[in-house]
Amino acid sequence: MNGDRMRFGLIGAGAIAQSYGQAFQELGHAAELVGIADVRLDAARTMAEVFGCPYFESHEDLAERTPCEAVIVCTPPSSHLEVARHFLERGVHVLCEKPLAPDAASARQMIEAAEEHHVKLTMASKFRFVSDVVRAKNIVTSGILGDLILFENAFTARVDMAGRWNANPKVSGGGVLIDNGTHSVDLMRYFLGPIAEVQVVEGKRMQALEVEDTVRIFIRSAGGVVGTVDLSWTINKECDSYIDIYGSHGTIRVGWKESKYRQSTSRDWVIFGTGYNKVDAFKKQIENFCAAIRGEDTLRVTAHDGLASVEVIEAAYRSLHSNNWVPVTANGHSPAPSGIAVAA
Repeated sequence: MNGDRMRFGLIGAGAIAQSYGQAFQELGHAAELVGIADVRLDAARTMAEVFGCPYFESHEDLAERTPCEAVIVCTPPSSHLEVARHFLERGVHVLCEKPLAPDAASARQMIEAAEEHHVKLTMASKFRFVSDVVRAKNIVTSGILGDLILFENAFTARVDMAGRWNANPKVSGGGVLIDNGTHSVDLMRYFLGPIAEVQVVEGKRMQALEVEDTVRIFIRSAGGVVGTVDLSWTINKECDSYIDIYGSHGTIRVGWKESKYRQSTSRDWVIFGTGYNKVDAFKKQIENFCAAIRGEDTLRVTAHDGLASVEVIEAAYRSLHSNNWVPVTANGHSPAPSGIAVAA
């Protein structure tokens, strides 16, 4: 490391990488960006000029020519295994954008490489680092909302996906279900624990894509809590909140501009947060990763959390294709029965 600064490479120079670049500008002396690689050399050059670091045409070039302790992988999912393993096998810690991989088998190979070479591997899950989400989890854990009954989440926006890699199943692994749904699944696991079973219903396709552009997910956690998720690239539900959790003694809403909760014995909402700040969440994610590498903290999102999300998404696609409730397998095994029969 260069003094106290941890040296990071950034693989990919697309839209999500720009947010990481902004986060590095706010990190101060904790970490520095020392190289950017993208197969689109012009994109790498343009971003490198903004953030003041070298640029490369491939992750292999960056690995050979720029020593770094860690990398952030911002390439499409189909490349995650190849890129991540290239660095893991060289003893470089890897923060990989979601989903960890398009399939569980690839995710397990990434974890095996990290464990074999004694380096950290984590999946990017920005919402776990949003201050309002963390506060909401603390409120839920405190028990003042009673037993959890229902979890609702919505990530919907009108986005033209024509020609984008996110809508190319060979590159992304699917459509809106794997793209935005990975965030939803990780949030549900964060609040509810393991997910036992899922059912997915696809809405009308409006964008002439190969993949689903609108879905509704029904879930049941291993603890018996039910949940729904709405995902769409075609509609905007225009919700003030993106997480609503209902307990036996109250309700909590995590919003884009304000977060609040109310106990059933009170008429008044208690405001506890000021909304979603993406760059701040990215900054805190990198800080947690650096602290874990230094042995000063534990990873808030472990590699096995990333694998678990991939396994839920795989079950969700099996449900989408079969139109049934499908159990979620964990490391190739079904979870303990939740006490409620799964539809055949």
